[in-house]
Amino acid sequence: MGSIKMAAGKETDKALARAARICRERGGKFTSQRQFVYRLILDADRPSGAYELLEAMRREIPGVAPPTVYRALEFLLEQGLIHKLESLHAYVVCREPGHDHDGQFLICGRCGQAQELDDHSISGSLQAVMASQGFRGEHQMIEVMGRCSHCEAKGP
Repeated sequence: MGSIKMAAGKETDKALARAARICRERGGKFTSQRQFVYRLILDADRPSGAYELLEAMRREIPGVAPPTVYRALEFLLEQGLIHKLESLHAYVVCREPGHDHDGQFLICGRCGQAQELDDHSISGSLQAVMASQGFRGEHQMIEVMGRCSHCEAKGP
């Protein structure tokens, strides 16, 4: 995984303000530590693991413990601000935070990029298959491993 660096800019500031608003509307507290973890994930160039986030956080806040990061990640997941990619044990920012939806991701096995989709036809097809099997799904997360167009263009 790549190194996480703190970035500044209008897009990052907008995303942080939107996240704070979503948390406030849902009755959650977007504490400084939660903001810090969210910003690290927001600024990462690929999915970030918990210990990678911990390392980055310790560069700014020495002595921070793993439970701090895990509690922040749990909160951010509950608020719909991030997704957990189970196959990578890593986290990415939700492309459409604040609205509950099923996650669909295309993950490049070469460069590590993860592209979020929100394709209702995929969700609908899966719902139909589950219904035909008498299966009640509680959570959908589809992760497709492959190569992104950039890596595919580079060849084998």
